[in-house]
Amino acid sequence: MYRALITFLFCLGGLSLSGVSHAERIKDIGTFQGLRANQLTGYGIVVGLAGTGDDSLDYSTLGMKGVASRFGLQLPAGVNPALKNAAAVMLTAELPAFAKPGQRLDVTISALGKAKSLRGGTLIMAPLLGADGQIYAMAQGNLAVGGLGIDAADGSKLTINVPTAGRIPGGATVERSVDSGFASTPQLRFDLAEADLTTSQRVAAAINAKLGANVARSIDATTITVEAAAGAEYRTTMMSQIENIQVETADAAARVVVNARTGTVVINGAVRIAPVAVTHGKMTVQVDEKPQIIQPNAFSKGETAVQQSSAIKVDQEARPMFEFQPGASLAEIVKAVNAIGASPADLVAILEALKQAGAMKAELVVL
Repeated sequence: MYRALITFLFCLGGLSLSGVSHAERIKDIGTFQGLRANQLTGYGIVVGLAGTGDDSLDYSTLGMKGVASRFGLQLPAGVNPALKNAAAVMLTAELPAFAKPGQRLDVTISALGKAKSLRGGTLIMAPLLGADGQIYAMAQGNLAVGGLGIDAADGSKLTINVPTAGRIPGGATVERSVDSGFASTPQLRFDLAEADLTTSQRVAAAINAKLGANVARSIDATTITVEAAAGAEYRTTMMSQIENIQVETADAAARVVVNARTGTVVINGAVRIAPVAVTHGKMTVQVDEKPQIIQPNAFSKGETAVQQSSAIKVDQEARPMFEFQPGASLAEIVKAVNAIGASPADLVAILEALKQAGAMKAELVVL
């Protein structure tokens, strides 16, 4: 099974990265600066729990007092309610680019204290703040919790998934939009998701071929600047045209990715091997213990004894040395590795040795 998995992964890498590159839409290989999402966070109180809340944690108590004070209810000094049906929670959401007031956002709710489960709870209205400390959305609603936690009277417990986290689909309303500034910047700037000098040059050339000479310039391996007149409407139209331009991306760099925990190895089609000879052997040491019981004669005063008897066996599997010719391809690597029956762990050792010997000109990534 391991051998079949290795062969499949190698061939998959060869099919996806086989020599020639293929065309991609510009929108699939990067984004325009300014058109980014913003992270929002907040603090709130979930109520309506079936005795699985925080009980009497101080910050939960303070949070409930704050909620009560919004409606003019002041709890007496020194009174701290036991909040078994409420829990303090942290809220997280993502504010997408161009989000406008009134639009809805999904909210993730996570218990902050010792609440056992948030199932059946309702989030009381809570603000969601950006990195600048300003409120950008308000969240409220009933939680959808996929986990389940049960405690029995004898102390036994059963937990399915994670009952202390949930979501409220569309549970937040945007209150303030974020000005991306793309309409007034001196230039549009497009950033590649993966830095590559060749791809950067090709993107600039493709934009110039579509919109006119000297419109776009590649300034480094990541960023392409685009000359554009000011104005949101004009730039929106221009950016839409640019996003759908087809570009032939550069071949990926030679790379070998190894997951040492699962034994998964993926080699892309750009990997080549210099002339090198490889041998890989396996030694097995087996120790068998066969103790013997020795009984004394019938009329003697001796005692029963145990005589130790050990047998040690060493097997060293003989495997032939194989040689990689100059510029060995992916198919040749697969054939040689399968010929010696290397396991994923053995393959990792072979690849590391090839890298150290300078025979494999590729980046070795170990996860």
